[in-house]
Amino acid sequence: MSDAEAAKTVWEGRFLKVRKQGTWEFVSRVRGIGAAVIVAIDEGHVILVEQYRVPIGARCIELPAGLVGDETEGEAIEAAAIRELEEETGWRAERMVDLGRYHSSAGMSSEAFTLLRAEGLSRVGEGGGVAGESIEVHRVALGAVPAFVEAKRAQGCAVDVKLLLLLAGALL
Repeated sequence: MSDAEAAKTVWEGRFLKVRKQGTWEFVSRVRGIGAAVIVAIDEGHVILVEQYRVPIGARCIELPAGLVGDETEGEAIEAAAIRELEEETGWRAERMVDLGRYHSSAGMSSEAFTLLRAEGLSRVGEGGGVAGESIEVHRVALGAVPAFVEAKRAQGCAVDVKLLLLLAGALL
């Protein structure tokens, strides 16, 4: 298969499209929508979220995250990250520091996300997301993250791969 061979859209919905290039099938976001993933550490505690994820049929422990540009075309990544953090967790950041762009599942999806570190945190609400999300917020001491993750696994929760950053100590 040539890199120059064009990918064809097989199906397209509001947020995703299934594409095929040669024998390779993959998923893409539509309209250039991206994602922001937020590392929010407050006084030695990381802010995590837990929510039901339809594709895996389970609740999942994750870093707060959200789509960029899904409702407002051209939305700045930092602005989306500040909005999503407050919406999901009730924590407001004064600023976001860009930690780079990453691909979550390069063999199945072209989706990329920008990892951001929240700074100047203050608690301004309960969080929980928008209607229907039922997000549970957890504030976990950094040293307790491995035990917290294992306890959640024992309860049947899935664990998002991005938590490896905390489990490996890369952000500590």
